[in-house]
Amino acid sequence: MKKVKIHDMIFCEKEGEMMGAGNQADLKRQETLKAIETLSLLDDDLMTLAFDRNIEATELLLNVILQRDDLKVLEVVAQREYKNPMSSGRSITIDIYAVDGDGKVYDIEVQRASAGADGHRARFHSSMIDTKMLKAGQEFKEIHDSYVIFITASDVIGAGCPLYHIDRMIKETGAYFGDGSHIIYVNGSYKDDCDPIGKLMHDFRCMSSADMFYPQLAKQVKYFKETEGGREIMCQVFEELAEKRAEEAREETRIETLFSAIKNLMKSMKWTAEQAMVAMDISEKDQKLLMAKFQVMTD
Repeated sequence: MKKVKIHDMIFCEKEGEMMGAGNQADLKRQETLKAIETLSLLDDDLMTLAFDRNIEATELLLNVILQRDDLKVLEVVAQREYKNPMSSGRSITIDIYAVDGDGKVYDIEVQRASAGADGHRARFHSSMIDTKMLKAGQEFKEIHDSYVIFITASDVIGAGCPLYHIDRMIKETGAYFGDGSHIIYVNGSYKDDCDPIGKLMHDFRCMSSADMFYPQLAKQVKYFKETEGGREIMCQVFEELAEKRAEEAREETRIETLFSAIKNLMKSMKWTAEQAMVAMDISEKDQKLLMAKFQVMTD
C-alpha cells in the first residue's frame, strides 16, 4: 500500500479548499455578469454610472423632459448626499444632481417600484434641496428654482400621460403660485417612437445599446454593459452594494438585539428606557437610534 505523508494530505486539503473558493468566486462573477445583462437605465446602479459627470447625456435628458433645446448643464454629480441638520433626522442620497446655466437645481431619480415614488418622498426631496440653496444673510427671493424629477418604470399617476407636472397653485384663483418649486413625474411605460419622451423612455427600458435611439445614452450603456472595462466597474459596484447591504443587515440586527434587551430590562426592573440604556452603558449614538424606535412605538 502506498504511504501518504501527512504534509501531502494537508497540502491536498488546502489545495482543494482553494479550488473550491476559486470556483465559488467564478460562479459568483458569472451570476453578477448575468445580472448586469438585464440592467437598463431604469436601474439606478446603471443610471447613476451612465450620468455621473456626463454633461452631454444630462443635457439631453433635461431638454427632452422639459421640452426645451437650449438648456445647458454646468455640473452633474451622481449619488449626492444631503445631510439632515437634525441629529436624528432622515437624510437623502439623490441619484443625479445637476445645475444649469441659470443656477436651477435638478434632482433626477429613477424608481422601478411605485412605492419609491410616493408624493411625500418628492416633497421631502424638494424641501431638502431647498435647505442648501441659501447662505446666511441671503434674501429668500434669491433662492433658485428646483426640479425634482421622478422617472418611474410604471405610470404611477395613472392618467396615461407621458409627463406629469406638479406645481403649487392658488386654489381660489387657479393661478400659478410661482415659488420656483417643481416636481415632475415621467411615465417610464409610455410608448411612442415618434415622440421625444417616448424615445427617451424606450431607451431607458432598453437592455442593449444597439436598440437605443439616442447615441448620448447608447454610448454609456454600451461601455458599462458591453466592454470589459465597463463590466469590471459594474461588478465592483455590485460587490460594494452587497457588502453595504450585509453591513446594514448586521447593524439592524445589532440594534434590534439592544432594543429587545432594553425592553426586557424595562419590564423586569420597572425602569424607563433611559435608565435601562444607562445601565447597559449604551453609546450616545445608539441611544438616539433606540429612542427613535421607542418613539415610533408610542406614536
